[in-house]
Amino acid sequence: MIHVAERPGVGLDGRPRPTEDRVVVLDRAVAVLDGATSADPDQHSGGWYAERLAAQLERELPGDLRPALARAIAAVAREHGLRPGSSPSSTVAMLRWDDDRVDALVLADSPIVAFGQSADVLADDRLTTLRRAGRLRTQQAVRALRNRPGGFWVAEADPSAADHALTRSWPRAALDAVLLATDGVSCGVDEYGLFTWPEALRLARARGVDAVLDSVRAAEDGDPDGTRWPRAKRHDDQALVLVEFGRP
Repeated sequence: MIHVAERPGVGLDGRPRPTEDRVVVLDRAVAVLDGATSADPDQHSGGWYAERLAAQLERELPGDLRPALARAIAAVAREHGLRPGSSPSSTVAMLRWDDDRVDALVLADSPIVAFGQSADVLADDRLTTLRRAGRLRTQQAVRALRNRPGGFWVAEADPSAADHALTRSWPRAALDAVLLATDGVSCGVDEYGLFTWPEALRLARARGVDAVLDSVRAAEDGDPDGTRWPRAKRHDDQALVLVEFGRP
């Protein structure tokens, strides 16, 4: 069974706007994308790109994850004339499964957490590490480090970024559930310390996946100016998917 919760945040100007997250749900595959908010008014938005990449991934999944992502990136770039280094971008988290195995892929900061005897977190922290080191303070710095060795990797216009995605596999019988989240949700664990991933799973099961989003929003409402938790926007877009595994 698959449960989805989504909620828009606000733009860099603090005003409400449509979410730039996208969720793809197929019979035996799920993808979660987080389009990067752009400060360039002449560039397509991250939501525009995430929507087109998500649509392409629907055609490519549930194929092998890295090749599927590479083909999807290439197809969107080709159709819309996107050029590496000057195009919108998106994170990607993908999960696919069959009767025997569960495969996961993450590219940039949308983690996947698998639950069996313990919580196994698949997270790409390259972007977060650079941000915390103060190396992404300007758009010029972001462009210089995006999809470059020593920088961070994200879905944009270069399909070779898929080669740098992080992957992991588990026997299906070893897993009870999997969470996929954008950073508007994972911040509740990684930055705010509101709950652990196992606690987030218990909350989602007890009160529904929207309750996890509610907890993050309530914490942010209590820190409206970003004093306790410095952040670019009061509320980021949120997307959370819970995949519950029964018998194959």
